[in-house]
Amino acid sequence: MKLKISGRLEKRIIFAVLFVSLTVLCTACGDKKESSDNLEGSLTDIMASLYENAQLDADFREGVDSFETVELTDDLKSSILGTDEITYTEGVVSMPMMSSIAYQCVLLRVDEADVEKVKQTLSDNANPDKWVCVSAETTLIESRGNVIFFIMSSKNEAYALNEAFQKL
Repeated sequence: MKLKISGRLEKRIIFAVLFVSLTVLCTACGDKKESSDNLEGSLTDIMASLYENAQLDADFREGVDSFETVELTDDLKSSILGTDEITYTEGVVSMPMMSSIAYQCVLLRVDEADVEKVKQTLSDNANPDKWVCVSAETTLIESRGNVIFFIMSSKNEAYALNEAFQKL
């Protein structure tokens, strides 16, 4: 018994077979690598890169030499973040050791699922008036992947360092 197929039906079958074949082929050959906006490297190295690449005015850049970048320990957590309720896997803070300026720059590495929650907690607890006799002009809280950038300082430095952070 011979099955007779019309020319039109034959074209549809060939088209369907080709379509399925191409779909399977494209799916199998697709790039399986997930894209990630997570920053690689230690937060201390990332902080150094921010200072190196930010468009900072000469006076501030000169003062950066007296800043210290240290690990954010449990002892510093509350005074730097304004709360001890934030969980992070790595944290550093850069600040002047002796200065009359209101300045701190913090980098936190957190679980990606917690980024927005941590940013909100920082925003709710940030105190730009925590220094004696001086106040931070600007507070910025941004993120790239699982790294949060939190700065309280003058407007020019905050935005210059944030721009450098976003370009990493």
